[in-house]
Amino acid sequence: MKINAFADVSLRAMMVLAAAPDGELLTTQSIADAVGTPYNHVSKAMARLRELGLIDVERGRLGGARLSAAGRVATVGQLLRQLDTRTDPADCVGSAGTCPLIAECRLRGALARAREAFYRELDGLVVASLPTERQMAPVFQTIGLRPEL
Repeated sequence: MKINAFADVSLRAMMVLAAAPDGELLTTQSIADAVGTPYNHVSKAMARLRELGLIDVERGRLGGARLSAAGRVATVGQLLRQLDTRTDPADCVGSAGTCPLIAECRLRGALARAREAFYRELDGLVVASLPTERQMAPVFQTIGLRPEL
């Protein structure tokens, strides 16, 4: 299975926030720099993560974002389910119309079950447990932050 680009950026942003020192606020720009993704993409991901209650945001000159209590326990499977915008796992209904085989299709259901099995496998993996010190040290050096992990 492949996750969409929006989910990928969102997961990376969550990992950076998870590795930040307790209480440290990170700006969207610093997260964008840390994950090597354009600001606009990260900004949209941050807005969605906030809507989902996974991050807390403080506005203002000294503001930024941090993981919320819910964000600290969110699993990869849970997050991917919430960020998956594809309603049809096989594009059976698309801009070109409906697949002529859809009426009796057993593949569509099997693909939906496979996608759910993929998410279920990731339900045991907490996003906040993913970043390691060795992984994050160069990332935080890039943005001028050296947390104690």
